[in-house]
Amino acid sequence: MAAKTKKKTKANDEAAMMALWQKAMTPSKGHARLEPMVGTFATKTTFVMGPGLPEQVSEGTSVHRWVLGGRYLEQIYKGTSMGMPFEGIGFTGYDNVRQRYVGTWMDSFGTGIMDSVGIGKPTPKVMEFEGKSCGPDGKTVKFLCKVRIKDRDRHSYEMWTRGPGRKLFRMMLVEYKRTA
Repeated sequence: MAAKTKKKTKANDEAAMMALWQKAMTPSKGHARLEPMVGTFATKTTFVMGPGLPEQVSEGTSVHRWVLGGRYLEQIYKGTSMGMPFEGIGFTGYDNVRQRYVGTWMDSFGTGIMDSVGIGKPTPKVMEFEGKSCGPDGKTVKFLCKVRIKDRDRHSYEMWTRGPGRKLFRMMLVEYKRTA
């Protein structure tokens, strides 16, 4: 009888674990919040190196599509920045287990990867992230990032960091307007 009970418990444990994996891997409401950002967008980027310094404005194109069965939103960006060609690739998803948005970003202005994790309570219109990457001096740079979804055709991405005196300033604003 003990062998039968042990076998039954093991089967229940396996079934429970499979149910957890199924829940963890299935796109959820968190993923659905990203849906308005799927498409092709014209971008206007406003960038500033530090508080009080002149803003630099550039334009580009960003193509966003679902990958890996709707688990991640891939962003492929092409444009200019600071008068130079600029390309970037990012992925944003929703981690069902941690119940947080997650993201990565790589671009032609560096060889590292920026990681970001959602903070606060996301809404259908606003998602906030804490991001970090390695600066050119080897020090970790932290960012507060905000995605604001105005409607199906327009959204924006803000990146804030600390300047002199540790005061937060917005170093970048990317405005997206749907073209397709």
